[in-house]
Amino acid sequence: MQVSQEPILIVEDVPNIRDLLQYTLKFKGYPVITAKHGEDALEKIKETRPILIITDVLMPVMDGFDLCQQIRINPETRDIPIIMISATYISPEDREFALKLGAVRFLEKPVDTDEFLLTVAEILTQGPPALPEPLTNRDFYIGYRERLENKLRQKNKQIERTRRLLETLPEEQKFAFKNLLQEELSQRETIQSELDEVYRILEEQF
Repeated sequence: MQVSQEPILIVEDVPNIRDLLQYTLKFKGYPVITAKHGEDALEKIKETRPILIITDVLMPVMDGFDLCQQIRINPETRDIPIIMISATYISPEDREFALKLGAVRFLEKPVDTDEFLLTVAEILTQGPPALPEPLTNRDFYIGYRERLENKLRQKNKQIERTRRLLETLPEEQKFAFKNLLQEELSQRETIQSELDEVYRILEEQF
């Protein structure tokens, strides 16, 4: 298979996942560039136009939903195919919103390597994807708010379950769940920060 010289852009804030995806694609001969979050990705795209974007959803600074919207509303980038991957946003409504934004595929973490490589190859050999019209910014932020509010409710429930479990465990078993709790608290902080920004934008602009 002849591999394009245009790079694939991986957008992922977790270093080991970013490295894994990068090495998996490079092993198959794909040129790859990486970004740590959405804003970083937009800067990279200004420098080098990717043939495909693979992005996580839950990220600090700018998440995958917002990144997808920014790419779609820009006439110069809206036809770049996007694969979204997530371990957090995995409900049918999350998937539907991603596809409505214009993602061509939505994969759940942990990503199966064979499925991942097959999906990439299919997208790169099928020609320009048929994409929906970009959402208006108002429709995007309303849908985005709903996804964030729903995810925040779920995350709060997870945190409470983890805290209750920690109270019942013997000390020698608490370490792993303390780490899990810290991860959940960090994710909640990211979601809350994004939600606060969406509330601000909706109030000021719409």
